[in-house]
Amino acid sequence: MLGTLNGALEAREVFLSNEEITAEVEGINEIRDRVPVLTRIRVKYVLCIPAGSRAVVERALERHGSRCPTAASLAGAVTVEWEADIIEREEDA
Repeated sequence: MLGTLNGALEAREVFLSNEEITAEVEGINEIRDRVPVLTRIRVKYVLCIPAGSRAVVERALERHGSRCPTAASLAGAVTVEWEADIIEREEDA
């Protein structure tokens, strides 16, 4: 999902370095018939974005899940949740 989000941002001319776009991912398993089954993935993005780009970034965040091949592959079997901490730089470096 991180790659899909980064691609969506680049398509909107928001370019972030590897240090400016990160994700922490947690997989949650449930035991079903004594077998651990992945049922949920939680993604927490941390984005350090250029000043004035928040609206564009928020639109990309809203839409990226529906365009992600991994999320589409897991649909119906694994719930994918995400949240984002957005830090807007005061000056674009």
